[in-house]
Amino acid sequence: MSARRLFVAASAAMLGGLGLGLAVPAAAHASVQPVAVAAGVYDFSLGRLGATTGGLLGLVGVVIAVVALVRPAGPLATARRSRTAMTAGLIAMALGGLVAATAEGGLGTGNGLGGAYVALLLGLISTALGGLALTRSRHAG
Repeated sequence: MSARRLFVAASAAMLGGLGLGLAVPAAAHASVQPVAVAAGVYDFSLGRLGATTGGLLGLVGVVIAVVALVRPAGPLATARRSRTAMTAGLIAMALGGLVAATAEGGLGTGNGLGGAYVALLLGLISTALGGLALTRSRHAG
């Protein structure tokens, strides 16, 4: 529920509760509310752009973390790779969370909500694998 709808509903309930006899505004009625329009297949909204960027950044972080785990190149290089993977994962989770919090409509509306969930998941995996690689590099050195 958006803040505007919440404000209108709260003010309408308050006015109705006071017994002032004022009519409830038409915008507070559920049938008058605008319906969230689904984005087209070829539309590229800001939600989709943010979710795609977050997902790609999370995927790059996962790849870097796997490389840091599989091919240790010394404690310093592995630590640098793992910190890069963790940073990429945290940024991917931030982008995914931002898009998920601001997306209008549900999954399948074309507003980037599905991509935001993918970005959150890949960011979490990247951060976890990067942390594991960092821990291994500290114990190896």
